[in-house]
Amino acid sequence: MTIVTWQRESLFGFVENGEMKLNQFGMVALQQWEKLPKRFPNVELGAYVIMPTHMHGIIEITPRRGTAENQINFDGESFRRAPTHEQFQKPVKGSIPTIIRSYKSSVSYRINLMRVTEGVPVWQRNYYEHIIRNEKDLQNKTDYIESNPMLWDDDENNPKNVKP
Repeated sequence: MTIVTWQRESLFGFVENGEMKLNQFGMVALQQWEKLPKRFPNVELGAYVIMPTHMHGIIEITPRRGTAENQINFDGESFRRAPTHEQFQKPVKGSIPTIIRSYKSSVSYRINLMRVTEGVPVWQRNYYEHIIRNEKDLQNKTDYIESNPMLWDDDENNPKNVKP
């Protein structure tokens, strides 16, 4: 997942010498991310990082915790599928959209309480998701996330790199 702050505001801190320095809002974003497995028993967290203007994180949906649902293939064979998608106005408990919506909401609520700005956007609409399908892809995404602070100077989400 990649989730970007409203208007790419540097809300969560700053990068110094290739290391992310979280401010109080960044700590909120970090703490709420780390609480996801407690709120959603079907979630395990992989690599993640809070950056000044965005966050990256790997979420694993674990059907072994009772969240998968039985499905039938076109050939009649059954299989189990973790809930990852939902229809408009029909949230699916434990789905990626529900998890991300919950995360964004909890971070926004707490930050707006702290800065006394009820209802002010903290995040841009939506988020970027990529389904990791194999170990190589997992390693590539993990490496990217872990190296993100070191690559901040060239990051497209760095405000100094945004073209007017």
